[in-house]
Amino acid sequence: MILADKIIRLRKKNGWSQEELAEKMGVSRQAVSKWEGAQSVPDLGKILQLSTLFGVTTDYLLKDDLEDEVFTDGDDDPAVRRVTLAEAHAFLEWRRHASMRIAGATFLCILAVIPLLLLGAASEMPAFGLSESLAAGIGLAALLALVAAAVAVFISCGSQNAPYAFLDKEPFNTEYGVKGMVKEAQSAYRSTYTRSNILGACLCVLSPVSLLAGACFVDENDPKSTFALVALLALTMVIAGVGVVFFITAGVRWASMQKLLEEGEFSAREKKKLGMRESIGTIYWLAATAIYLGWSFTTDNWKSTWIVWPIAGVLFAAVMVVCNLIMDKNK
Repeated sequence: MILADKIIRLRKKNGWSQEELAEKMGVSRQAVSKWEGAQSVPDLGKILQLSTLFGVTTDYLLKDDLEDEVFTDGDDDPAVRRVTLAEAHAFLEWRRHASMRIAGATFLCILAVIPLLLLGAASEMPAFGLSESLAAGIGLAALLALVAAAVAVFISCGSQNAPYAFLDKEPFNTEYGVKGMVKEAQSAYRSTYTRSNILGACLCVLSPVSLLAGACFVDENDPKSTFALVALLALTMVIAGVGVVFFITAGVRWASMQKLLEEGEFSAREKKKLGMRESIGTIYWLAATAIYLGWSFTTDNWKSTWIVWPIAGVLFAAVMVVCNLIMDKNK
């Protein structure tokens, strides 16, 4: 078997296209096409790179009489981590569990303000016998408790994900068969990923319908009517929160596959931008939270300040697009 056929065989077994192999090798797709068509032969440096990338010996690549793959012991480039098949399986399984925990913690953050809203509205109704200060105290205590629980989950997930942190930022190689396994898992999950995003989008878009309908029948002088409106606002937040759960659960699992395949935002080129995006995202959402809490406590108008979150979500996408354009320009 000649070198051209071996490159085709190894590329396909790893589940890569010619474009993907070209990106990993730092060459054009046309160069890979010529290698596989036996129109040209990689130079010695590229042969060594192919050996490391595929995890096979240079003898196997260069000797036509060697038909079966001869794998290296994984120590050819000790500076680059090699992900084994067992590690890849463990990572995907961990991220499957983590996706539900992260989604649940995010849902808690969304729900955290609901007790404060409901108790505030209830304090205006004599039937409940709640003073405004007592309602505010209990509501704030519930808010802080729910946020604290969510933060604990986030910290726990971050700690348990530490062994896999190198996948986000460092170059790595994969053991033979890893890419193919992940490609199969990604293909099997694609329809679920699409359905989850459609459901999440529909729930988020439709969540205010009941609130908008209820607002048409509100009598501001009737505490019961006001309480009903606040309850509809709480329902809106719950429905939107469920939509967010679909987004996060699907997104985390899909991202875990992209990390191992080094696709999308986890490609070698995009990893360079990741640190900047993370910093900008952290600052942005901290600022959004500060605006929301500051506005809410200053005006005591919790019924209206929730609008900060959908606006922040839309603007965040625009901010990320602008940041990516700037980083591409300065590349």
